[in-house]
Amino acid sequence: MSNIQLFNADCRDILKNLPDNSVDLIVIDPPYLLENTKTGGGSKLNNSLQNIFDKLEENNLTNGFDMRILNELVRVNKKINMYLFCNKAQLPMLMSYFVNGKKCSFDLIKYHKTNAAPTFSNKYNSDTEYVLYVRKGGYCKPACYEDASTLYQDAMNTGDKHRWGHPTVKPLPLVERLIRNSSKEGDTVLDCFLGSGTTAVACKKLNRDFIGVESNKKYFDIAINRINTKEKKNGTN
Repeated sequence: MSNIQLFNADCRDILKNLPDNSVDLIVIDPPYLLENTKTGGGSKLNNSLQNIFDKLEENNLTNGFDMRILNELVRVNKKINMYLFCNKAQLPMLMSYFVNGKKCSFDLIKYHKTNAAPTFSNKYNSDTEYVLYVRKGGYCKPACYEDASTLYQDAMNTGDKHRWGHPTVKPLPLVERLIRNSSKEGDTVLDCFLGSGTTAVACKKLNRDFIGVESNKKYFDIAINRINTKEKKNGTN
């Protein structure tokens, strides 16, 4: 039976108290860019560019991501074995950190949304999200051809967003695939951006121990409810 630990807290406060080399696999979907944009005749940022750059520098942020968290994730990971959902703007920064800096092997998994809304503003459709997998001696053993594919295609389930009240719910089958491929039963998986709890649900189903952290109380409560609902549905403890 899985040991599920959930914390409603800032992930930096929890990570600093985790022992070195205590986590087998990390699966995270960190927040994307912090600033909103408006369109109409041309895009413009809500705040001045200088204010944004000042804010990013002050908080050690790069494309909306706190780089200090990466250092902590590497510290608690037994061997670098990590999946990071990201947007295309974050990819160069993450590749530089892990591939150039940490000398990791990597794969880029593409989540293609087959029913994404078309774009009519002189740019390509936003129909793909990315999952960067980095490892340095980490475990990767897909069980079948489908699990080994770097392309995951599925219709975007807007019902999940409404059901679980979170704007970026990831497909449970995709998260299960990542966990299956890169961990074993009884391993400990960490998600320090828990959101609505998809990674926790997947770990419980796949018999992995789990540590999850979510700072937003609303999303944390949704995750608790979702895990309990899944347990009742499956008749598990």
